[in-house]
Amino acid sequence: MNEKLAKGKGASPLYSQIADDLRFKIVSGEWGDGEKIPPELDLCDIYNVSRITIRKAIDELVREGHLYRERAKGTFVLAMDHSNEKEHYTMVRSFTREMEELGKTVRTLHAQVSLIEASERISQQLGIEKGSKVLQLRRTRGVDDGKAFAYFVTHIPYTENFSLDSKDYYGSLYDYLKKFDIVMSESKEYVEALIATPEIQAVLDVPENTPILKRVRMVSRADGQYKEISDCYYIGDQYRYYVEI
Repeated sequence: MNEKLAKGKGASPLYSQIADDLRFKIVSGEWGDGEKIPPELDLCDIYNVSRITIRKAIDELVREGHLYRERAKGTFVLAMDHSNEKEHYTMVRSFTREMEELGKTVRTLHAQVSLIEASERISQQLGIEKGSKVLQLRRTRGVDDGKAFAYFVTHIPYTENFSLDSKDYYGSLYDYLKKFDIVMSESKEYVEALIATPEIQAVLDVPENTPILKRVRMVSRADGQYKEISDCYYIGDQYRYYVEI
């Protein structure tokens, strides 16, 4: 499937748009440290552009230190040293607290918890073995009138302390975790805009082509003993994303 690129007056150069997309695949963990990225010719087909354009996009990420080339082998994701990344973290708040600070009261309209095996992507993001037990939590968030405007899919490495009863996850997740002395201290987030998929259309009860803000949130405890990854989807015209520097 070809990626859609903006064209015309005012649009960024194609290579820059592709570089942005490749960069997101790296920082979100879709492409893990040391992973070989698709060959240039495959990327040409994916983005429907020339090899020169793809090469310029890759060159940009090589200069930034995200990728490196090995002759006759390909291009790989450069393993990052995360020891000095604290300046890129944001203050960690639960979604409930975020909304309270904006004068809004939200509640969980529906929660579903499952025990699954970690996929390649999830294992890389959580730093666990592929196939390890993972708690998958799906929650629909909304206001008192019952109208949903947010859908969260959260993955947490499973321990026997965590309940598998969905009713235990209708309150604040972070308040629940405090019962086990788990307090989040570091958060890294990435945001992108997209059109509602059939799943999101059904969950949030929105029509086709509804703009959605996707917020990928990776949260951890300072000692590294707890990590979680959440894909958060918000109806575009009902949520504003604030950054505190």
